[in-house]
Amino acid sequence: MTQKLALITGASRGLGAALAEALAPTHHIVAVARTTGALEELDDRIKVAGGSATLAPMDITVPEAMATLCRGIHDRWGQLDLWLHSAIHAAPLSPASSVAVKDWTKSIAVNATAPSVLIPYIAPLLGQHGRAVFFDDPRAGEKFFGAYGASKAAQIALARSWQAETVKTGPQVKILSPQPMPTAIRARFFPGEDRSPLTDIHSEAARLLPEILAED
Repeated sequence: MTQKLALITGASRGLGAALAEALAPTHHIVAVARTTGALEELDDRIKVAGGSATLAPMDITVPEAMATLCRGIHDRWGQLDLWLHSAIHAAPLSPASSVAVKDWTKSIAVNATAPSVLIPYIAPLLGQHGRAVFFDDPRAGEKFFGAYGASKAAQIALARSWQAETVKTGPQVKILSPQPMPTAIRARFFPGEDRSPLTDIHSEAARLLPEILAED
């Protein structure tokens, strides 16, 4: 395959889906998410626009599934040009004194542990010249955002360490900060919010794309 290859974890909806569509003209998309139906809808949109995708309905918190995914990428394509990690778990807002154990456990599993498993699997596929991109949402320390804020901060801290470690060796690691968008996750955090000032996900994907593809 001469076309570049982009892996998107969390590709079924929101920014991940918008970025998949934005990249499809130049990349074959490997789209990972748990929701098969949403992935199929994404695939339809990509095909209508003339692109192509491989759907991987998987749970990123299952290490064996992620190992299978990465081995499959290696066996079929041999390498990976781009990894965008937009998968996230948004636990219900709660005072720190009332965070449910199940919400804390799932937040850590999806937002922190899963990336720590994926990075060692994906780094060899990216090699020296590939690129990994994470998306920051700095909620750590905000009231009621205990589980989400702490687990997301852990993810970004891990990504920053990987970024510092690979400056000379590659792959290139980027951490970007999207504008507020009218996603389902944001609606869960801010019900009743006036969504008109928020940035459309496709407009935000178009804004972020040059940063994602730029050589630092």
